Amino acid sequence: MADATTQQCLFCRIARRELPVTVVAETDDCIAFRDVNPQAPVHVLVIPKRHVASLNEADGDADAEILGRLSLLGARVARELGVADSGYRTVMNTNRDAGQTVFHVHLHVLGGRHMKWPPG
Repeated sequence: MADATTQQCLFCRIARRELPVTVVAETDDCIAFRDVNPQAPVHVLVIPKRHVASLNEADGDADAEILGRLSLLGARVARELGVADSGYRTVMNTNRDAGQTVFHVHLHVLGGRHMKWPPG
C-alpha cells in the first residue's frame, strides 16, 4: 500500500493511470508523457513509476539505475519524436528555486526549437 505522499503525488497518480495524460512511451519502470504546459514544440516529461521526490533524495543502486533509465527513455522519445538529430535538451530541476514544482523526480525533454544558453 502506498503512503500518503505517493497517494497524493500528481506524478504517482499519473503513473498509476488515475489521471489522463498523452503517453508517448513507456517501459516497465518509467513513463513519458506530453507536458500540459509545453515550453517547446516537443516537451515531454519522463518519470519513474516509483516515487523519488528529487535528486536530493535519490540514493543507492536502485535510484542510480532508475535515473539512468529516465535518460535512456528521454533519448528514445527524442528519436521517436524527430528531434534527436536537430538537437534537444534534457533538464532535471531540483527544489523550488530551480523550478521544481512537482516533487517526484522527472526529466524534461525539450526540442523542436533553438535552445538558448544560458537557460533561465
